[in-house]
Amino acid sequence: MYLTSVMSILVALSGAWTTQCCGDSCDAECPTAHLTDQEKQEGFVLLFNGKNLDGWIGSVKGYAVEDGKLVCKKHGGGNLYTKKEYSDFVFRFEYKLPPGGNNGVAVRAPLEGNPAYKAMEIQLLDDNHPRYKNLKPVQYNGSIYGAVPAKRGHLKPPGQWNSMEIMAKGTHIRVTLNGVVIVDADTSKIGPKEIHNHKLEGLQRTKGHLGFLGHGARVEFRNIRIKELSSGE
Repeated sequence: MYLTSVMSILVALSGAWTTQCCGDSCDAECPTAHLTDQEKQEGFVLLFNGKNLDGWIGSVKGYAVEDGKLVCKKHGGGNLYTKKEYSDFVFRFEYKLPPGGNNGVAVRAPLEGNPAYKAMEIQLLDDNHPRYKNLKPVQYNGSIYGAVPAKRGHLKPPGQWNSMEIMAKGTHIRVTLNGVVIVDADTSKIGPKEIHNHKLEGLQRTKGHLGFLGHGARVEFRNIRIKELSSGE
């Protein structure tokens, strides 16, 4: 207990407290709306303040703030969007799935229509669960839904925190899960795509809202932050 307290103080003072150095054994001590000193210097800002849903629109009743975390309610959810639109960016967050949990990240989405088809959806899914045994590769965790399959084997078990980074720069989309690049694609080169008889119309969108796409499972999020990229980055 004493060693844990000392380490917590040292890490907090360093300003470099991340999921990796905190781990799942000390959830109560982990920050939930935090930027490291390096992220502050690089221009990252928080999208979620750990207190309320200021800056978010859409299905605000399907989500809640609990112990500083953004929580997609069980049997709730829906599409929760940033009020602001984004073009090129690096988007970072941490998420925890329950067994069989399902959510997603809307990238450059309009506010109307299904973002999985009208924009891009990055899957957040406990794809090792038996209920998903018949999925297509383009439906696994981290994939650009219906378009680009993600490398598997880097998702942590249900109940543990995962760290994801989504970089969007023009038509270049890169997804990093727990430090490993699992998608690195140029959407201008993948051709027309469709899934479940729906054409994917949003792969070439250049601007829109970010969001979380709840599907009736309790999924927790924390340390949600973004850096907008300039033309030279």
